[in-house]
Amino acid sequence: MANAPIDIAEALSGLPLWRAHDGDRPAITRSLRFDDFNAAFGFMTRVALMADKMDHHPEWSNVYDRVEVVLTTHDAGGVTGLDVKLAGFIDEAATSTGAKA
Repeated sequence: MANAPIDIAEALSGLPLWRAHDGDRPAITRSLRFDDFNAAFGFMTRVALMADKMDHHPEWSNVYDRVEVVLTTHDAGGVTGLDVKLAGFIDEAATSTGAKA
């Protein structure tokens, strides 16, 4: 089930560019860097469109060429299959938009 919490190690097993979030709740995170603000914002726009389709939205921040993403499923109290699916899409979008990290 996509909304059932899963172990963070299990979630990260197929996501080598992600790590466990350092905060006080179960979440996964990834830091990305792009050539400039335009590229970073283009990446965020692409992810936003998919997140809206999934009805599963990331926590993120952007400063110029950097984007920090945190994924967790609040109503499930942890990381779920939805987070893993969105993380996979984020990895694909990052590659196709030229992310450096």
